Amino acid sequence: MCSAVCVNVLERLYTSLVMRHTELSPELVEEGLIRTCAEATGKENRLCYYLGASSDAAAKVTGEVSRPLSAHVPVHKICQRLQRRDGQICELRYERPVLDWSRDALSKMRVLELKRVLASWGEECRACLEKSEFIDLIQEVALKHSAAQHRTHAEEF
Repeated sequence: MCSAVCVNVLERLYTSLVMRHTELSPELVEEGLIRTCAEATGKENRLCYYLGASSDAAAKVTGEVSRPLSAHVPVHKICQRLQRRDGQICELRYERPVLDWSRDALSKMRVLELKRVLASWGEECRACLEKSEFIDLIQEVALKHSAAQHRTHAEEF
């Protein structure tokens, strides 16, 4: 079984294309994939890099997605085929959401994990040197971002 990242991205792409267009062509799917990848962040952006749909990608294998998706091949089958081509695609996993924003719970996390939490929200602490400064910033912006993150993950499931 392939990763939820691959399945979710391609499922959202397929659903949005089917809602807007009656017939799918490989060119249309590839254009939609590139548009989707332009807005992707985190693990989804990494998937786009592996597929060659991001601007900084070295290899371009978008045809491995666009042709089968235009023929209405199930998304999980496409992800399995992609796994044979590049095993890294199915190793992608979403970060576990942090549910406890208390100071005690955050102090048990490593600084790198705290930086990742901030990066996933698009925040950065340039002047933070101590772990406590990262924790203070996370607690300051947690309510705004955790509510938005909860809504997006609820839509996926």
